[in-house]
Parts: sequence; C-alpha cells; structure tokens
Amino acid sequence: MPSSEATRPARQSLPAAYATLFKVRVSVMVLITAAAGLYLGRLRSGVNPFDLSSAYALGGIALVTCGSSALNQALERRSDARMKRTALRPMVTGRISLPHGLLLGFLAIFGGTVFLAAHSNLLTGTLTLLTAVGYVAIYTPLKRITSFNTFIGAFPGALPPLIGWTAARGVIEWPAVALFAVLFVWQFPHFMAIGWMYRDDYRHGGMRLAATQQPITWAARSSVAQALFYAVLMIPAALWTTFLGVTGMPYAVIATVLSLGYLWYTIRFAGILANPAAAASRTLARNLLRASVIYLPLLLAAMILNAQGHLVL
Repeated sequence: MPSSEATRPARQSLPAAYATLFKVRVSVMVLITAAAGLYLGRLRSGVNPFDLSSAYALGGIALVTCGSSALNQALERRSDARMKRTALRPMVTGRISLPHGLLLGFLAIFGGTVFLAAHSNLLTGTLTLLTAVGYVAIYTPLKRITSFNTFIGAFPGALPPLIGWTAARGVIEWPAVALFAVLFVWQFPHFMAIGWMYRDDYRHGGMRLAATQQPITWAARSSVAQALFYAVLMIPAALWTTFLGVTGMPYAVIATVLSLGYLWYTIRFAGILANPAAAASRTLARNLLRASVIYLPLLLAAMILNAQGHLVL
C-alpha cells in the first residue's frame, strides 16, 4: 500500500463530513417529495402552504431523515469500507467516530419526531418515526440477507409525500395514498439502474440485490423484469392523482408523456440482456438512472403547478 501523503485522500473537513453522514443530496430529494405532499394537502385545506407551520414540518422531517442516514452509515460502516463508492464515508475513515455518529443519529431522530408531534400532529410524528425504524432497523440489515430488501425498503422510501400530506391534514386520505404509490413504484427502475451500475461494488460489500445474483444472466433478467414491470405500472400510478381530483387534465397529459419517457429508458435498459458483462450495459443503467432523477421532480412540479384546490373523493 502506498505510504506517500500525496496518494492519500485529503482529510475531509467536519462540515463536509457531516454533509456526507447526513446524505444531503438524498435528504434534499426526501424533502422535495415531502414538500409536494405538504403543499397539496394544505391546498386542499384552503390554507397558506408557505407559512411557518410548513417550515416546521419540513424541518422536523429533515432532522429525522438526517438521523436515519447517520444510523444507516453506522450499521454499514464495515461493508462501506469494502466498496469504492463508500470507502471515504466519514465513519469509515474515522473522521466521525462511531459514538459520535450514533449520538447524532439518535438525537436527530428523537428531536425531529418530538418536534413534528408538537408542531404538526401526533400522526405525522409517528409515521416519520416508523419511516426511520423501517429504513434503519429493517431495510438496512436485510440488504445483507436477501435481495427482497429492495421491495421492503421501498415502503419507507415512499412515505415522505404521505407524511407531508398528514402534516397538512392530520389524517391519511386517498390522495396521500396516491402520492405514496407514485414514490413506491418510481423507486424500482431507479434502484435497478443503481444496482446494475455498481453491482461489482455491492457484491464486494456483501449486499444482496437483484444485480448481484449469480449467474450474471439471471441477475440481468431479474433486474430488467422488475424495472419493466414497475415502469409500466408507473403510468396508472402517476395518473391516480387526476382520478382523485388532486390534479387536472394538463397534469395528466404531462404525466403520461413523462411516464412513457421513463418507460422508454427502461426498455432501453433491457438491452443489458444481450451482453450483461459488457461495459455498455452500465451505460444503459446510467441513462436510466439519469432519466429517473429527472422524471420525479418534473412529475411533482407538474402536480404542484396543476394542483386542484377542491378535491373530489
């Protein structure tokens, strides 16, 4: 192993280490989806979506999300050390110690849950806590046990817009379930693409995913089948909000076009079946990943811009 200081990664500043520990980019995406549910819920209630109570709700959700990310990295620090994409995480390098990370994680989850219960409602605080428990205590350990973890992990992953809705309304209603469905279904092509791009890394880390199954031809078939099934299902899932009166026909047209585009990139991803071991298969996965991270914000933006003030249930 090289001993020259020039070959070693620069020591991460503490703010940068915290940003990595809290998975800031992922947390921002969680907040965007929660904000969409919050906006739509408050619009239905006929109140200002941009007042302090909305900020309080998003702040509490952000705290619990960051705490969950910290505890996730505490549990996965050994497997992270074996993967190139995560080897420089602060709990792997020692920039943040295990007790430090655990303390931050538990305090953020506890503080965020109590804050939500006090400033939003008990249902929102409870659902946010259950999301953290599902992600940290169930999904994270399952990643080393079964490839079924992706399905289980999709449940906490899809809860933020529903939680945003309950923060605004105080109850779970069909529009909130529709928002949950959008996030739940969207995740599968997205995760299949990530799994295929980093399948070697995940295998070294001991993660059980569709993409890490053996032989590689079976891994490709499983990844493609799941991605295609959910990409097709994404079309009615995206249109459910219009059926419920949450959004209008302009949204329905945009959602159909966007969802067909998402399906098109998923069909292209099926090209990995021709030669799963080829480097080109990762390019197909990367293209699907890019399409997924463009699709979701555009879909949510269309929902918000064409939101209906009076919903029909």
